Amino acid sequence: MDTVIPLWEPPSLPVAGTAARFPVRRIYCVGRNYAAHTLEMGADPKRDPPFFFMKPADALVPDGGHVPYPPATANLHHEIELVVAIETGGAEIAPEAALDHVYGYAVGIDLTRRDLQQVAKDRSWPWDAGKGFDHGAPCGELQPASAIGHPTRGTIALEVDGTPRQEGDLAQMIWPVPDVIAALSRLFELAPGDLIYTGTPAGVGPIRPGERLEGNVEGVGTLTVTVGEAA
Repeated sequence: MDTVIPLWEPPSLPVAGTAARFPVRRIYCVGRNYAAHTLEMGADPKRDPPFFFMKPADALVPDGGHVPYPPATANLHHEIELVVAIETGGAEIAPEAALDHVYGYAVGIDLTRRDLQQVAKDRSWPWDAGKGFDHGAPCGELQPASAIGHPTRGTIALEVDGTPRQEGDLAQMIWPVPDVIAALSRLFELAPGDLIYTGTPAGVGPIRPGERLEGNVEGVGTLTVTVGEAA
């Protein structure tokens, strides 16, 4: 392809047990998918339809990576999440067929500029500045579903400098993975390479430069990143 500017390296994730990588097309995120977190954010945890926001694919940070403290915020928060990787796309996917579209799973952290997100909420603005910033989507290696199955329960937790901050269970999702995929596919035609961050349990809170985030999802893996000074 003849391009007027140099092509960039497409974002991708390592796959456990292989040298191959999983190319990433889009990152979708589910908001308020655990009742306790919904309550701590001041919202009603009733089972409304799930809602979604997006992060840029090049916001990925690998396991062991460095996250520069982002600009324009004084309140950066962590949110540990199970990440779903889509292998085959589609629209209007039925919940009972949704897992057939999944390649595998990973541990992710949805980083949030909470102060900017709150301004957006207060003014009915989009959440892009609070959620879709550089380095805002750390994600560990993918575990193929063919190797680990489709996790529906198990501990999901995060520590900051060794201090527990978040802990929940995948079984506490308001909308489990098949329902999330089905709902998302009614809004967008999913495609191979899409990632879905599936929401976070309670305990979100601020992080500061120099702190080390260690997340784990039982049966899936771990993710460690370090927060640094502003880029």
